[in-house]
Amino acid sequence: MPALSLPSVLPILNRPRHRTVLVALAGLALCALVALTAYTLLLRGQLAAQRQANAQRLGAYALSLDNLLARHEALPYVLSLDGRLARLLAQPSDAALTAEVNHYLEGVQQRAGVAQAFLLDRSGRTLASSNWHSPLSLVGNSYAYRPYFQGAINGRPSRFYGIGSTTREPGVFLAAPLPSPTGPIGVVVVKVKLDSIERAWQASGDHLALADRDGVLFLATESAWQYHTLAPLPPAVRHRLHAERQYGDYPLPPLAADTALRGHGEQRRLPLGNARRELLVQSHPAGLLGWRVLLFSELAEARQNAAGGAAALGFATAFVLALTVYWQQRRRRLAERRAAQAELRRVEAGLEARIVERTAALQAANTTLGQRVDELKRTESILRETRDSAVQAGKLAVLGQMAAGVTHELNQPLAALNTLSDNAVKLIELARYDEARDNLTLIGQLTGRLGRILGQLKSFARQAPADTAAVHVAQAVEHACLIVEPRRRELDAVIATDIAPELQAWADVVRLEQVLVNLLRNGLDAMAGQAAPRLELHAVRHGTRLRLTVRDHGPGLPAEALERLFEPFYTTKPAGQGLGLGLAISLAIVESFGGTLTAGNADGAGAVFRLDLPAAPTSGESLS
Repeated sequence: MPALSLPSVLPILNRPRHRTVLVALAGLALCALVALTAYTLLLRGQLAAQRQANAQRLGAYALSLDNLLARHEALPYVLSLDGRLARLLAQPSDAALTAEVNHYLEGVQQRAGVAQAFLLDRSGRTLASSNWHSPLSLVGNSYAYRPYFQGAINGRPSRFYGIGSTTREPGVFLAAPLPSPTGPIGVVVVKVKLDSIERAWQASGDHLALADRDGVLFLATESAWQYHTLAPLPPAVRHRLHAERQYGDYPLPPLAADTALRGHGEQRRLPLGNARRELLVQSHPAGLLGWRVLLFSELAEARQNAAGGAAALGFATAFVLALTVYWQQRRRRLAERRAAQAELRRVEAGLEARIVERTAALQAANTTLGQRVDELKRTESILRETRDSAVQAGKLAVLGQMAAGVTHELNQPLAALNTLSDNAVKLIELARYDEARDNLTLIGQLTGRLGRILGQLKSFARQAPADTAAVHVAQAVEHACLIVEPRRRELDAVIATDIAPELQAWADVVRLEQVLVNLLRNGLDAMAGQAAPRLELHAVRHGTRLRLTVRDHGPGLPAEALERLFEPFYTTKPAGQGLGLGLAISLAIVESFGGTLTAGNADGAGAVFRLDLPAAPTSGESLS
């Protein structure tokens, strides 16, 4: 077979890597295309929904504005029917009549809730006004240049919005002629302010503006927008507005210098607050003066929602592509494995001769292996017996350490029994039977308590094969706490439990209690000499697993101890206070249940042991 040169081998080695890079780049491009397309479609849908919602809100805002103006629309006509106004126009020098009309207009202004009400003669001069007594009284001023006067004096009701030339306060002017056989002899005017509309818009939280037929924003929730225009005003319009003094001396610059705003759903970057933001601009007609209510809604949320959906689709595409690539690679590996197996079979066929030669050696090795397997089984049996003995020795060691505490625990009830029995005899001799019955009842309760303590110790010390069954975790913890009660009382410690009574685990109850006793004693010993020692036990079930956590508030476990904590004969206690078998035995017991036992340091201070066991179903429940 000819030898391969290095240059001829390199392209073959590099080709799969190049193909993988190209596939990855193509996958990324596809994911980006899917995300971009999804973003475009989702954003389009978000904007359509936003436009629809904005249109409904705009209709409500326009309706409230129309209702406000309609409420005062007929007021000038009603005032024109009062004969005193016509008499004053005929006798403008009558001081008494002037005062009477002034008071009348003042009362109408207060009762109707309008800003002003005043009377103009044919020349446009004010003869009477509701603010006749104010420093900014309209009486004597001429408003012949105002469009509302010019329209009304020609016999038709007029409406006009503008800034007051005298008061400098904006409002809607509603004017009606005072008719006579020879034509209008004067004009009565009512001024309505839009303060209530402005307050309602401010409270809504929306960005709103009101534009006149020329595109001037004369009312806006954003003060920076007020008295700006939707588009640059033509010179003729500026000349007319200046002549009518509609907006005083305001320069009326365009709101968007780069382009005109039509309010047909376009998107523009406009000043909002301290920055420029992208806004969706929509409008709705309002009133009889060619006004439009404009709603400026932000697009940030719509873009964020579209971006989130696009990202999700992009990741989903990447996931599908990754699965596809994985499946192809798996198929390739299987094909390579089959090829390797075929090659192996070919090689094995060529090695049959060698196999025949080494059959004898293999038979001898097989015999040796069988002997070693038998030895391994015997060793395993010895190890199992040793582990069971170690478990029992661990329980007896714990019982030995608790002997003094248990003796004290039994001495108290025994002393009480002695005293109560002597008292019962004396009470019976004195014929005080009720008190004797009470003493005998107390004796029975103390006897029951002694029986429970001795029964628990007997159950704990009993050596029996493991019998896995559904165990109530709360009861096992209660029994373990009873066994370590003397040590707890010696340290004046608190053992706090948070375990639902219905939680059950698959375990052997005696061996589970042995593990709990070991963990409780370790925790109590770790807090010896510490002020207010506290142990916390918490159990929770996650699906088919149950986790029991035992945490102390001692100094915690050093880093080197965490690595060797479950090794036999390793202990962190002083010499003579432990053999280092407790945790190793506990781990073996827990693993025999199909569980795990791990240790670590809690957040803050103290050590925490986590006991993970198979969960048993509660009553009326089944675990799949």
